[in-house]
Amino acid sequence: MTAELGDPTQRLRTLSTVFAAQVHAGAVDIDVSMLRQGRSMSQLTATVRNAGAAAGHTTVAVFGTTRKGYEFTDARPPADIPEPDECPSFRDPLPEGVEGRDFPFPFWDRVEGRPAIGHPFWEDYVPDRALRATWYRFDEPARLDDGRWDPLALVTMCDMMPGAVGEKLGPGNEDWYAPSVDLTVHVLNDARSEWLLAVNRARHAGDGYASADQELWDMHGAEPVLAAYGTQVMFFTTFNPPA
Repeated sequence: MTAELGDPTQRLRTLSTVFAAQVHAGAVDIDVSMLRQGRSMSQLTATVRNAGAAAGHTTVAVFGTTRKGYEFTDARPPADIPEPDECPSFRDPLPEGVEGRDFPFPFWDRVEGRPAIGHPFWEDYVPDRALRATWYRFDEPARLDDGRWDPLALVTMCDMMPGAVGEKLGPGNEDWYAPSVDLTVHVLNDARSEWLLAVNRARHAGDGYASADQELWDMHGAEPVLAAYGTQVMFFTTFNPPA
């Protein structure tokens, strides 16, 4: 969509994706359509699907220039968040006697996470709020030439919202995961730090679905910067590894 628009003065502002069918690793077809190209704002759609597939992921996106308006951020990150080097890593060895969950998510071969608020799956605790906060970084930073995070890297980091659901459910449940029904991301500000803080909340679960959102904060400037906000509906399914 960025290439089709061909206007660097119009930046990605928001996108909404519907996940109609799985898109498997490998060659894909991307069909882009320009809904409207304006002087200050443009709308496009793109569908990504495997070759020969009838459906895949369809996205509507809005690009826009900088406009005259008002500026404020009413949201705030949680207070007293420990720094990344003070938090354990998802890549740390598991405690003795704890068996790992062999979920095939290659995502974690490229992204490191360090939990700042929340409990690991092996810990016995009484569930309270559906809230987690996690530091994330790419092993190979996805940055533009001027050092800013690529906006699509922010979109990627927003697509990790089941954690707050797991925090609310607590220990003792069967293994489950929650594929996306949809995903909406608002790209709000530039991010430049190595680590971003993701504050993840789940607002509601019912009928086999859950609604969640996530704020991405650049915490290492003079003031916290809300770089992106994402929200989605997910559905529950159990994980049954192959025999």
